[in-house]
Amino acid sequence: MPSENQTYASAGVSLATAEAVVDRLRAAVASTRTPGVVGGFGAFAGLFAIDGRRLLAASTDSVGSKLVLARRAGKLSWCGADLAAHGINDVLTTGAEPLFFLDYVAASTIDPEQVAELVEGAAEVCRASGCAILGGETAELPGIYRDEEVDFCGTVVGIVEREALIDGSRAEPGDVVVGLPSAGIHANGFSLVRRIVGDGPFDAELLLPPTRCYLEQVRALRARADVRGLAHVTGGGIAGNLARILPQGVGAVVDPGTWERPPVFAWLAGHGVAEDELRRVFNIGIGFCAVVPAGDVGPGDHVIGRLEAGVEGVEWGDA
Repeated sequence: MPSENQTYASAGVSLATAEAVVDRLRAAVASTRTPGVVGGFGAFAGLFAIDGRRLLAASTDSVGSKLVLARRAGKLSWCGADLAAHGINDVLTTGAEPLFFLDYVAASTIDPEQVAELVEGAAEVCRASGCAILGGETAELPGIYRDEEVDFCGTVVGIVEREALIDGSRAEPGDVVVGLPSAGIHANGFSLVRRIVGDGPFDAELLLPPTRCYLEQVRALRARADVRGLAHVTGGGIAGNLARILPQGVGAVVDPGTWERPPVFAWLAGHGVAEDELRRVFNIGIGFCAVVPAGDVGPGDHVIGRLEAGVEGVEWGDA
């Protein structure tokens, strides 16, 4: 029988606590601001001017607890791909092209084979994206990490012309939201997935497909449309991430019936994850969103919502 009332909080992760930490850090980060910093705190990628024309865009993240299941399944290279794709997707939200990637691998005791698998997975994505791996750090930290487990973090830095910057500020009522499909869960929400799986067997092909890199799709969209906003759908789901790029007084209405979800989300629902929790925590099948004028929608674009005045944040069209 499926478990009842499976939530992210019951798995030990609080999105509210994460938001509170960000709020507390805001003042400390602001105190370090220099003239080169562009934009505010809390975007998908930070921006720094290197001259009057160009901006660097940078993002740091980790694969998270997906690594635990990937190690058990012998799929650590997929987590390497997750990390590189995640960072590239983050800097891509600014309109930036990726330049380079740096990684950090840590464990109680370093297993060279695990490190090689992770970096090889990241390298595959970086090669396809024209993103160099400059180097990184490997650390053995007994007493901090559990035996056999490994942590993988990384930073991606990209570059964007100031006049080509995408920040959502030009988005307006009447624009539409184009959704780009996810491969599945990607790399967020795995504390809850692990709670469901426990110590039992699981289907790696269902649960662990790596994060899609949206670089080529966004390049193609920008070549023919006026892309006004880009959102990477990670922790917090579509609503939590799309809202981050919308200007004051403009919200979005998203219709979750306009796309087909990968089977993994039915699996989660069958194991007691309620629909509102699925929407709050997971990407539910949309890994990236673009805001464009309705007139720029092409035949291959998948419109999942629209922007409206007077809507606060993101609302669901079936509510």
